[in-house]
Amino acid sequence: MSDLIVVGYDDAFKAEEVRLKLLKMQKEYLVDLEDAVVAVKDKDGKIKLHQMYHLAASGAVGGGFWGALIGLIFLMPVLGAVVGAASGAAAGALTDVGIDDDFMKKLAETLTPGSSALFVLIRKMTEDKVLDELKGTGGKVLQTSLSHDDETKLKEALAVAGAAS
Repeated sequence: MSDLIVVGYDDAFKAEEVRLKLLKMQKEYLVDLEDAVVAVKDKDGKIKLHQMYHLAASGAVGGGFWGALIGLIFLMPVLGAVVGAASGAAAGALTDVGIDDDFMKKLAETLTPGSSALFVLIRKMTEDKVLDELKGTGGKVLQTSLSHDDETKLKEALAVAGAAS
């Protein structure tokens, strides 16, 4: 079962910086991310979600491949690729994996303009090493599905980071 962690930052770019750290840790097998989304509330109060996966693009590539393959069978590979890419992109755009977009937008509305939030869905992690890496990043835990003990450890790591920076 995955754990949801939402951390808010006063800076519009800090959440993206922390997400990049998490992606680096994922390459080092310290954390297994299911999803990591950055929500930014700009100065005008508009909310923008920066998704980790671009499903429409990957759907278009997969659909184009399968459409071309089927088109080859019927001697129309270009038409098959075009139709496959269009249907794949549409299917990808309608697919929602990971954290619910409506939930993220509603929570991001509570942010102050010019700030950001990082929504992370974690399958598993090497807790002590991940918390060590997150020290110095700051932020405030807005919501989490962690146990009380784990949530306290995360808050303490972020508080130490806030005092250090």
